[in-house]
Amino acid sequence: MKKILSVVITLAALAAPAWADEPASVERGKELFNSNSLGSNKKSCATCHPKGSKLQRAASYDDKRLEKIVNLCIVTMLKGNPLPSDSTDMASIIAFLKTLAPS
Repeated sequence: MKKILSVVITLAALAAPAWADEPASVERGKELFNSNSLGSNKKSCATCHPKGSKLQRAASYDDKRLEKIVNLCIVTMLKGNPLPSDSTDMASIIAFLKTLAPS
Protein backbone atom coordinates (compact mmCIF):
# COMPACT_ATOMS: atom_id res chain seq x y z
CA MET A 1 0.00 0.00 0.00
CA LYS A 2 2.83 2.39 0.85
CA LYS A 3 4.43 1.70 -2.52
CA ILE A 4 1.19 2.52 -4.36
CA LEU A 5 0.81 5.76 -2.39
CA SER A 6 4.40 6.67 -3.19
CA VAL A 7 3.82 6.06 -6.90
CA VAL A 8 0.63 8.13 -6.86
CA ILE A 9 2.36 11.03 -5.12
CA THR A 10 5.28 10.90 -7.54
CA LEU A 11 2.98 10.84 -10.56
CA ALA A 12 0.97 13.76 -9.20
CA ALA A 13 4.15 15.77 -8.72
CA LEU A 14 5.31 14.98 -12.24
CA ALA A 15 1.91 15.88 -13.65
CA ALA A 16 1.90 19.31 -11.99
CA PRO A 17 1.72 22.02 -14.63
CA ALA A 18 5.01 23.57 -15.69
CA TRP A 19 3.51 27.05 -15.27
CA ALA A 20 2.97 26.59 -11.54
CA ASP A 21 6.22 28.40 -10.72
CA GLU A 22 5.79 31.18 -13.27
CA PRO A 23 5.04 34.73 -12.10
CA ALA A 24 1.54 36.15 -12.41
CA SER A 25 0.69 37.39 -15.89
CA VAL A 26 -2.22 38.69 -17.94
CA GLU A 27 -1.66 35.80 -20.37
CA ARG A 28 -1.99 33.22 -17.60
CA GLY A 29 -5.10 35.01 -16.30
CA LYS A 30 -6.69 34.89 -19.74
CA GLU A 31 -5.82 31.21 -20.04
CA LEU A 32 -7.46 30.46 -16.67
CA PHE A 33 -10.48 32.63 -17.53
CA ASN A 34 -11.07 30.54 -20.66
CA SER A 35 -10.18 27.17 -19.13
CA ASN A 36 -12.52 24.72 -17.46
CA SER A 37 -9.77 23.74 -15.00
CA LEU A 38 -11.03 25.97 -12.17
CA GLY A 39 -14.21 23.99 -11.64
CA SER A 40 -15.68 20.53 -11.78
CA ASN A 41 -18.60 21.12 -14.13
CA LYS A 42 -16.68 21.65 -17.41
CA LYS A 43 -17.50 25.38 -17.44
CA SER A 44 -15.15 28.35 -17.48
CA CYS A 45 -15.44 32.00 -16.54
CA ALA A 46 -15.90 32.65 -20.26
CA THR A 47 -19.02 30.47 -20.27
CA CYS A 48 -20.93 33.29 -18.57
CA HIS A 49 -18.65 36.13 -19.69
CA PRO A 50 -17.58 35.47 -23.29
CA LYS A 51 -14.64 37.74 -24.13
CA GLY A 52 -15.04 39.29 -20.66
CA SER A 53 -18.53 40.63 -21.32
CA LYS A 54 -20.25 42.33 -18.41
CA LEU A 55 -17.00 42.61 -16.46
CA GLN A 56 -15.86 46.05 -17.61
CA ARG A 57 -17.16 47.76 -14.46
CA ALA A 58 -15.72 45.08 -12.18
CA ALA A 59 -12.31 45.68 -13.77
CA SER A 60 -12.10 48.93 -11.81
CA TYR A 61 -12.66 47.25 -8.43
CA ASP A 62 -9.80 46.90 -5.95
CA ASP A 63 -7.95 43.59 -5.74
CA LYS A 64 -9.63 42.37 -2.53
CA ARG A 65 -13.09 42.89 -3.98
CA LEU A 66 -12.09 41.12 -7.19
CA GLU A 67 -10.67 38.20 -5.19
CA LYS A 68 -14.03 37.76 -3.46
CA ILE A 69 -15.93 37.94 -6.75
CA VAL A 70 -13.57 35.52 -8.51
CA ASN A 71 -13.82 32.95 -5.71
CA LEU A 72 -17.58 33.36 -5.43
CA CYS A 73 -17.90 32.52 -9.12
CA ILE A 74 -15.43 29.63 -8.92
CA VAL A 75 -17.25 28.06 -5.97
CA THR A 76 -20.87 28.69 -6.97
CA MET A 77 -20.89 28.71 -10.76
CA LEU A 78 -17.91 26.50 -11.64
CA LYS A 79 -18.28 24.15 -8.64
CA GLY A 80 -14.57 24.46 -7.86
CA ASN A 81 -12.32 25.26 -4.95
CA PRO A 82 -11.50 28.88 -4.14
CA LEU A 83 -8.08 30.18 -5.11
CA PRO A 84 -5.81 31.37 -2.30
CA SER A 85 -5.57 35.16 -2.21
CA ASP A 86 -1.79 35.02 -2.41
CA SER A 87 -1.63 32.57 -5.32
CA THR A 88 -0.11 33.27 -8.71
CA ASP A 89 -3.34 32.13 -10.35
CA MET A 90 -5.43 34.65 -8.40
CA ALA A 91 -2.99 37.45 -9.23
CA SER A 92 -3.07 36.40 -12.90
CA ILE A 93 -6.88 36.38 -13.11
CA ILE A 94 -7.03 39.80 -11.46
CA ALA A 95 -4.40 41.12 -13.87
CA PHE A 96 -6.48 39.84 -16.79
CA LEU A 97 -9.73 41.26 -15.41
CA LYS A 98 -8.14 44.69 -15.06
CA THR A 99 -7.42 44.67 -18.82
CA LEU A 100 -11.18 44.64 -19.41
CA ALA A 101 -11.66 48.15 -18.00
CA PRO A 102 -13.02 50.58 -20.59
CA SER A 103 -10.41 52.86 -22.13
